[in-house]
Amino acid sequence: MTAASDTLPRVVIVGRPNVGKSSLFNRVLGERRAIVEDEPGTTRDRVEADVEWRDVRFRLIDTGGYETDDENVYASLIIDQVKAAIEVAAVILFCVDARDGLTASDYDMADVVRRARRPTVVVANKSDNEKRELTGIAEASSLGLGEPVPVSALHYINVSTMLDSVIALLPEPGVIEESDRTRIAIIGRPNVGKSALVNAILGQKRVIVSDVAGTTRDAIDTEVDTPEGSFLLIDTAGIRRPGKLGKGVERHSVMRSTTAVERCDVAVLVIDGVDGVTAQDTHIAGIAMDHHKGLIIAVNKTDLWEDPEAGKDWAERQMRGRVKFAPWAMVTFISALEGRGLGQLLALASQAREARRRRMTTGDLNALLSRAMRDHVAPLVRNKRFKLFYATQAGIDPPTFILFVNDPELVHFSYRRYLERAIREAQDFEGTSIKLVFRARTEDDSRS
Repeated sequence: MTAASDTLPRVVIVGRPNVGKSSLFNRVLGERRAIVEDEPGTTRDRVEADVEWRDVRFRLIDTGGYETDDENVYASLIIDQVKAAIEVAAVILFCVDARDGLTASDYDMADVVRRARRPTVVVANKSDNEKRELTGIAEASSLGLGEPVPVSALHYINVSTMLDSVIALLPEPGVIEESDRTRIAIIGRPNVGKSALVNAILGQKRVIVSDVAGTTRDAIDTEVDTPEGSFLLIDTAGIRRPGKLGKGVERHSVMRSTTAVERCDVAVLVIDGVDGVTAQDTHIAGIAMDHHKGLIIAVNKTDLWEDPEAGKDWAERQMRGRVKFAPWAMVTFISALEGRGLGQLLALASQAREARRRRMTTGDLNALLSRAMRDHVAPLVRNKRFKLFYATQAGIDPPTFILFVNDPELVHFSYRRYLERAIREAQDFEGTSIKLVFRARTEDDSRS
């Protein structure tokens, strides 16, 4: 079975602006995925893609240019982005310019890489002639990060050698295979009780708990065995709306939180039971949705309710009204302070993970979709109606279904939801998102 992108080891390309990181990224991919310009600092956000080299798969990440120039208004944000990427890296590709030589930013970047203690390949890019190659290697060697690999991304010189060096440093496949533990990301806006929840589950103070919003700035993984199962808890910094993000550590916290969601099986969205569901909460729920994760909404601080039954009714109405884009999400009520509802929360997390691994037979899937389409005919789109020829479940984590149709553009979004509901009614997928992929039928896809 092919590994999912979430479980693939990360290879992160770093370096100062304009050393050819994006050109190298595009060369490895064989396509122009990252913008390449002569203007320094063009790449400000991470660009990622799955790569396979000599039957070894990994996730390649291109980052913004690292520089310590106070005049660049984006510099601090890019630095935090680069550092966040490095923290999840299995291998670092440190790219320098063999033509222009090293700068102060290169040495600063080298210090960051050295402190990260990750396997590193130094790439002396733009080594497109022998003299330049020798000079570039000699200077890059002074960084103290191993023997550099002379490369020309532009002319495809030694790129294969570089990739051989990368895969030699990657962990064995068994190291990155998912464990039997259910991976839970504790997410939510600042100060809703995420760290208190982790501490309550663990029964000891392993994470700093404070009433000051944003106290936890790093994701902390903790293993725990309970009567409800074995879990890996990922505590995250509070996520704020994009418009409220400041420079530096806050932006870094958001990226760490998003990374935690990428790594989890089930996201537990902690809601303040006094404040109710806010716009920030729905935004955070959307992050879990975008990554097709399991989702549990944990309403915290129920110990502050004067009337628990009335509080529960009010909260349930809010959940279903404001998080209606995820009707399959599980809702539970807890008090991290008093330790109430924790067993139920963990039991739901185990159920959600089981749902993510559930399969339907091809026969059952096609039978139920045929019935659904007979009961409710697909609407016309541009005076045409889509036809379903064949469907199959292509994968799990999340359950993924491929539907071969005459034209995917004819599938109205409301009918997509209808078919998803039909699948959910036939099979218990409560607690997890599912993916429906519509593909145009080809001769190879059709069945006689």
